[in-house]
Amino acid sequence: MTSRRGFLLGMAAASLTPRLTWADAGNPAYLGAARDQNGDFALYGLSAEAQIVFRVGLPARGHAAAAHPTRPEAVGFARRPGTYALVIDCANGQVTHKLQAPSGRHFMGHGVFVQGGDILVTTENNYAESKGCLGLWQRSKGYVRIGEVDSHGIGPHDIRALSDGTLVVANGGILTHPDHGEGRDKLNLETMQPSLAYLTPEFSLQEQHILAEDLHHASIRHLSVADDQVGFAMQWQGDPFDIVPLLGLHKRGADPVLFEAPLADQLSMKAYASSIAFNGAGTELAITSSRGGRIHRFATDGQFMSSVSRADVSGLAAKGDGYLASDGQGALLSIEADSRVLNKTSGLAWDNHLVSLPILG
Repeated sequence: MTSRRGFLLGMAAASLTPRLTWADAGNPAYLGAARDQNGDFALYGLSAEAQIVFRVGLPARGHAAAAHPTRPEAVGFARRPGTYALVIDCANGQVTHKLQAPSGRHFMGHGVFVQGGDILVTTENNYAESKGCLGLWQRSKGYVRIGEVDSHGIGPHDIRALSDGTLVVANGGILTHPDHGEGRDKLNLETMQPSLAYLTPEFSLQEQHILAEDLHHASIRHLSVADDQVGFAMQWQGDPFDIVPLLGLHKRGADPVLFEAPLADQLSMKAYASSIAFNGAGTELAITSSRGGRIHRFATDGQFMSSVSRADVSGLAAKGDGYLASDGQGALLSIEADSRVLNKTSGLAWDNHLVSLPILG
């Protein structure tokens, strides 16, 4: 039996143990998944100038990651549909937990920490009931799953937290099932209802916006937030030659506003937006298209600003007043008044997304 003196000494020793921060992992500004020239997969930490500061191996292709707000800890998600997610200690490169989706569920590639970093929220397909859900995992209990809530739509993909604790979910609207095309066949294209759903910090529905019927094929996939603004990127599931908006901006209490580039530029995106990001100032936002090999930049009033051509470009994150972008040839690019390569690693193929670290140091 532990004595009172021993207990107090143990408490004192614990209080002196330094709490690791992102500085202990090299102070990365971004996270990104990639495949190397040997066909191995890993999660990488990148400095503000796009230099690699750490690498942690993954068992299979990654998609996105959720970064803890203060601890050097990230959750790497398998490329959807995936049934596992790995909790990675980025300071020592160790996998500390493996999250397994419950029966009848699979992860959709994204998640976010809330409640000061104690709760991880994961977007999931509840294919057993043909609806979307959000899984809740408690970090302080060893990433135990403590429940799930409705995403209020089908096919939830990305999820973000606003400054007041509200969650916004991109319900892509696409129904899938692992028994059909390894979970990638689209089973409800004629009845899709893509939507933005806002949930309170207690996970009840606060507000929902379903796209108009003539845009029911515009699957809302990815999100970026800046103050009270929510940008959303879409992937068209109808005729690939249709000219349709791929970018939207929303503020709670109002209707979404959709942005389009001039005709030739809009055609060049091939009806597909890969990633989205606001710039650091929140004064503009951009989308990438890996299929079209393009980056489009818009002012938040909807004015089209410019485009950049780059083969297989996909990942995008804020970098100062511009952006950091990644491509499938191992390049990391600064997109400002012009574009320039900051780093290129031979044989490396960056995956879909770049994730900005919420707090540095």
